[in-house]
Amino acid sequence: MRLSDWQAQAPHRDALASKVMTVIQPVLAALGAESDPVCWIAWGDDPRSRYTMLVPTAAGLIVMSVRVNMPQEGPRASSKLIRWARVQVGELAIEMAQGHRLLSFQVEGNVLRGSDAEADAIAAFALELFASMDGRVQPASATKRGRPTRASLKAAASKTPSPTSPAPARAMPAPAAAKGPDR
Repeated sequence: MRLSDWQAQAPHRDALASKVMTVIQPVLAALGAESDPVCWIAWGDDPRSRYTMLVPTAAGLIVMSVRVNMPQEGPRASSKLIRWARVQVGELAIEMAQGHRLLSFQVEGNVLRGSDAEADAIAAFALELFASMDGRVQPASATKRGRPTRASLKAAASKTPSPTSPAPARAMPAPAAAKGPDR
């Protein structure tokens, strides 16, 4: 999920208010994140006062602790950029029970847990972290929340060639010269 998606569904109106975003965005930009980055927010026990953001970048994982209301100071964000070789993750575990998916994933000491739609979002974020740690580029469609829609599956199917369509002509490689045994 992108930061703008998190703003729309914050559990408390002040958690990602504009005064908090004016503190968060320059820190993210300074550490190499894009303007609306893919991220995960671990809200914790009291999102009105503090929470943790996890933001993957090309250089590594940004872990940002946000304090919403510091007395006489306003919002505060402290961050660190952890290189991909140093990021600590646990396994991505999923369980099916009575038609519901239960998922857990641990990254840098934060346990992300969820069921059903939230489990899908956590899995997408975890797979993006795994791809980034391996140096692979995650496709843009995988960063969207939830499962693919029928329309997106139909669009993808229309882009793949059908089995009856002729294959594109390929040049055949030149045969290698026969060599005798080296003496």
